[in-house]
Order: sequence, then C-alpha cells, then structure tokens
Amino acid sequence: MSGQLFIRRATAQDAPAVFSIIQKAFNEYSKITGQTNLEALRETVEDIAKEIETKTVYIAVLNDIIVGTVRLSIEGDEAYLSRFAVDCNSQNAGIGKALMNEVDTYLKEMRVKRVTLHTSSKHDVLMRFYYGIGFYVEAIETDRGYLRAYMVKEY
Repeated sequence: MSGQLFIRRATAQDAPAVFSIIQKAFNEYSKITGQTNLEALRETVEDIAKEIETKTVYIAVLNDIIVGTVRLSIEGDEAYLSRFAVDCNSQNAGIGKALMNEVDTYLKEMRVKRVTLHTSSKHDVLMRFYYGIGFYVEAIETDRGYLRAYMVKEY
C-alpha cells in the first residue's frame, strides 16, 4: 500500500462514499456466497447517514479517498460489528486489519467484553481474516437462508 492511510470516525458527509464501498463489497460478497437478498445492498445514502449519527462508524482513508468502513453497535459490555467493507481495489493491503485494530482499541476503551458478527461460513477469505484477528465461531445460523457463522472475539 503506497500513500497515507488513516482511520477516523465517519461523519454524515462521508455517507455517499461509505454507500459506494458497501455496494461494491457486498455485491462481491453476494457473488461469492450466492446470496442476492442482502440487507446491506438495500441501504440508501440516507440510511447510512442515519447510522453514522446513531452508531459508531469508522472509515479508512487512503490518499484522501475513503477505502474502507466498519460499523459498531454497543449495548452494555457487548458490541456487534457490521458492514465491514474494504474497496475491492484496496484489499490485501492491510486496510481491513488497520480498521479492526482501531475497533479493538475503541471497544477496549468502552470496556466492551466481547464483539460479535455474522459472515457467510462459505466465504473462506473472510473466515480466515476473522480467525486471524482473534474471532472464533460460536454458532452456525441459517435464519437468513444460508449458512452464517456467528463469530465472537473476547477482550
């Protein structure tokens, strides 16, 4: 990765760029998993702006361009991670890991004891990524019509 990467909290003005990254990444996820009815692909820019206002949303900025995002909901000492996406042209450059390192730091500061997420258990690249940063599979769920790993990371 060449250039300056930094991670920061998203603002409502970032919503169009976040929308674009989510659309690209979740279309790719859809192709890999065979799932066409993904909630992430139905979100509008306005939906994302509202989420930025009500949840913790981080973005990765490389050379002044938003190339990654992740969303967190915190309740008590537990957090749920969603909408993790890195621009297709910027993958395998450490951006996802940098986003997740920022998430870990923030969640520890917020005294979160565990963070959970769902991902397709058939998406081997994502499964390996999450294992590599300390998540484990607690359950496999089929509530959305496909095999989703419910993953946990404890602090």
